[in-house]
Amino acid sequence: MPDLVFRLALLALAWLAYFALHSLLASLPVKGWVARHRPGAMPAYRLGFNLVALVTLALPLGLLYGTPWPPLWRWQGVGAWLADGLALAAVAGFAWSLRYYDGQEFLGLRQWRGRVRQAEDQERLCLSPLHRWVRHPWYALALVLLWTRPMDAGMLLTALLATFYFVAGSRLEERKLIARHGDIYRHYRACVPAFVPRPWRRLTPAQAESLLRQQG
Repeated sequence: MPDLVFRLALLALAWLAYFALHSLLASLPVKGWVARHRPGAMPAYRLGFNLVALVTLALPLGLLYGTPWPPLWRWQGVGAWLADGLALAAVAGFAWSLRYYDGQEFLGLRQWRGRVRQAEDQERLCLSPLHRWVRHPWYALALVLLWTRPMDAGMLLTALLATFYFVAGSRLEERKLIARHGDIYRHYRACVPAFVPRPWRRLTPAQAESLLRQQG
């Protein structure tokens, strides 16, 4: 038991450090500081951010998958079919949603090629079909993947911490979106839930198009 507690504490620290670093580097104050003091580095900032996020992910994933954890539960029978079906649907949702994102902007290639030095993201507000149902579709799909897997002690801790981070991170992200898009995003946020779709709170295609036209 002491060994398990130590390993869980180590895994928790690794995830918390990863989330803190990710949020810090994505924050406008840090990007603003780099833009003011190291403007020549800004075109490569997004590329570097993605590289750091990928490399530093190795530590918590290594702790999670490097050794076996005590099993807690596995979905059985109809529950297993439902869980696997939801997980496959989430993966398909990720793949399908990529067509609605600017991959060059997301990866940082557009900023690098255009020698963009602004701290703020330059991407226009995009409301994909999934965004008409939830404000953070990738976070929602990631939560489905996390909570439909067989659970052991390490995965449960990871799922709990990731859920907390997605909720907290989405709020920080929305502050930036409000700063950039103002009342357009405030109206969108009032109409659409964050993670869990609700048929009575969504945008029709016409409503989404009308909202986006206000960007000018």
